[in-house]
Amino acid sequence: MGDGFRYGAVMLAAGIGIPVLAALNAQLGSRIGSPVVAAVVLFCVALAGAVGVMLVSHGPSALAHVPTQPRHLFLAGLLVCFYVLSVTFVAPKFGVGNAVFFVLMGQMISAALIDQFGLFGAIARPITALRGAGLGFMAIGLFLIQRG
Repeated sequence: MGDGFRYGAVMLAAGIGIPVLAALNAQLGSRIGSPVVAAVVLFCVALAGAVGVMLVSHGPSALAHVPTQPRHLFLAGLLVCFYVLSVTFVAPKFGVGNAVFFVLMGQMISAALIDQFGLFGAIARPITALRGAGLGFMAIGLFLIQRG
């Protein structure tokens, strides 16, 4: 198996996890009466998991490189926080499918722009007519899934 297949499988699993995360955390927030507390619990569990993987794969010495990194790179943590808080608040009121639909649309738009301009150190991949058509068909497909 090539790297592309393995990477694709990992990202497919991550994609499957997004609506499951939304549904589980929305349910936790509803049951305990606070979406914010549910998000904090999620982040604590996520931190424990990430620390465990770090310790097994790299050891704690890998943290020595963190203080020398550009500060803007840490905004990614705030984006994760925004996503988790927003989906935990919105999904119970709007539906997991609707919430994830708009997340996917936002991801498609953002990913296309990042690729088009090579933003944040990404490999530049221009939006050709074929890629644009593919994005359009994906958007139409997502819309039809939600309408059906």
